[in-house]
Amino acid sequence: MTLRRFSILTAAVLSMAAFAPSGLLKVGHADQPTQKAPPRQARANDPFASPKVDPALPNVLLIGDSISIGYMLDARRALEGKANVFRPGTNCGPTTRGLEQLDSWLGDRKWDVIHFNFGLHDLKFMGPNGKNLADPKLPTSKRQVPLDEYVANLETIAKKLKATGATVIWRETTPVPEGASGRLPEDGPRYNEAAAKVMESVGRIQTDPFYDFAMEHASTQRKANVHYTQAGSQLLGEHVAEVVAKAIAK
Repeated sequence: MTLRRFSILTAAVLSMAAFAPSGLLKVGHADQPTQKAPPRQARANDPFASPKVDPALPNVLLIGDSISIGYMLDARRALEGKANVFRPGTNCGPTTRGLEQLDSWLGDRKWDVIHFNFGLHDLKFMGPNGKNLADPKLPTSKRQVPLDEYVANLETIAKKLKATGATVIWRETTPVPEGASGRLPEDGPRYNEAAAKVMESVGRIQTDPFYDFAMEHASTQRKANVHYTQAGSQLLGEHVAEVVAKAIAK
C-alpha cells in the first residue's frame, strides 16, 4: 500500500469514528463489560432515590408535592436507623394525580407509616389552554381543583391509604405568602379546614399541624414564593421526621 493510499484510508476511518454512535465504536477489548449507570438509590443527594432498605426497620412513605421533595432528604437523614423512608418518584401534584397514580405509588410494599399531603397544586389557578399559575384576578382563571372536588378526591385517597393498614398522617398544606404567583393566601386555610373535616369523617387518621409550624418559620420561606430556602426545608424535614418517629413509637 502506498503512503498516499494509507493516509486516505486512515482519514476515512477517523471520519467514520467521529460520526458513528458512541455505542458502536469502543476502545479496548471486545469482551470488556459496558459501564452501567449507577443505580438510582446510589445517589445520596437524589430525593427520589430509594433508600438502602433495612428489613428490620419500619417502612415510611412520604407523599407530596415540591415542598415534600425539598425536605425529603432531611427527613430521611433524621430518621436514619429508625425507618426506611421512601417517596414516589414524581411530584405528586394535585389530588387528581393522586387518584390516577396512588396504586402505583403504594406498590406491593407493606407500609407502616404514610405521611401525605395534597393542596398547593389543587388551589393554584390555571388559565386558558393550560396556562400554569394564572393571575387569580382574571375572569378566565380557575383553581385547578375546586374546593368541593378537592374534598371528594381527598376522601377517596384517605380511605385508600387507611385501607393499607398503615398509620396514616395527613400533613396540612403550607402557607401561600403574599405576592406568590397563581395562588391566593386565603386559600391555604380554606383547603386545610376542608381537609380537616375529611380526615375527621374518614376517622383514625392523624394530622400533622404543618401549617402552623411553617408559619412559625415563615422567615425561611422564599419571598412571594411557596417554596423554602435550604434552611427552611431542613426545618420542615426534621419536623416531619419527628412526627413520623412518634407514630412509629406508638
